[in-house]
Amino acid sequence: MEIGRDILIEMYKRMNQARSFEQKVSWFFARGMVHGTTHLSIGQEGCGVAACMAINRDDLVYLTHRGHSQIIGNGINIKKMMAELLGKYEGYCKGKGGSMHIADIENGNLGANGIVGGQFSLAAGAALTQQYKKTNKIVLCFFGDGASNEGNFHESLNMASLWKLPVIYLCENNLYGMSTHTSRHMNIENVADRASAYGIPGYVIDGNNPIEVYEKIKEVSEYVRNGNGPVLIEAKTYRWLGHSKSDACVYRTKEELEGWKEKCPIKFMKNYLIEKNIATIDELEKIEKDAKAHIEEAVEYANSCENPPLSTLLEDVYI
Repeated sequence: MEIGRDILIEMYKRMNQARSFEQKVSWFFARGMVHGTTHLSIGQEGCGVAACMAINRDDLVYLTHRGHSQIIGNGINIKKMMAELLGKYEGYCKGKGGSMHIADIENGNLGANGIVGGQFSLAAGAALTQQYKKTNKIVLCFFGDGASNEGNFHESLNMASLWKLPVIYLCENNLYGMSTHTSRHMNIENVADRASAYGIPGYVIDGNNPIEVYEKIKEVSEYVRNGNGPVLIEAKTYRWLGHSKSDACVYRTKEELEGWKEKCPIKFMKNYLIEKNIATIDELEKIEKDAKAHIEEAVEYANSCENPPLSTLLEDVYI
């Protein structure tokens, strides 16, 4: 499969935007400017961005609590996203959702959520709707390795396989469910091996190789779209930071972390674009610089936004 230059350049841009966005969010959180908690995906940008760019623009996506790079890959308005994280009324959820609950329904982002594995059955339901209405849309459902041990995972994949629902279940396996290594919470090597129990295809890919991610998602999206039922994909990747901002990462070694940093997806993409004569170093450095500038513009926008008025306190919440 040949990926067009415009797509590759846009992919690199969004990956850099995702990295810069989360670096800024980390800085804000350390200063008490982001309320609640936040889960950063620095080191995982290749999977989230490339996967979302591989599906059609009108397809649907369910995100994880570690969803910033996924959301940016889906083409979200980063200014409104920053406003949401800073609790501003102009944010996607009027400042009430924060990091883990950003949704943009109009553009196919059905939302991130803080319930581990909560998106499995929601994705199956959304896929059933597309099948019933014959929209020709598919659903891309992200999840982490820890969520694959939830009962909801097995129930949803069983139903999706039985009814041949148009959904791709994509596991971002970053090796740790909070502080627990995958070797201690499942008795198989790959999450994708579980696909055989439901009679559906299962694939293991390099989540730090955006090209491989894009090509595989593009390939299976047509399989799913053509009525063949769901697919389970496992992308091996790694988060450089802790599970959340309160995680001191005492459960892994410095050597392990440094080894994965050498597999940085942004570094991989930069080398790929240069080696294939798709872009020059100067062009890529300008993209990196522009990405950082775009995040600073988003910060300026968010800071200029209003806080939610007191009159909206009981709006959009269950009481």
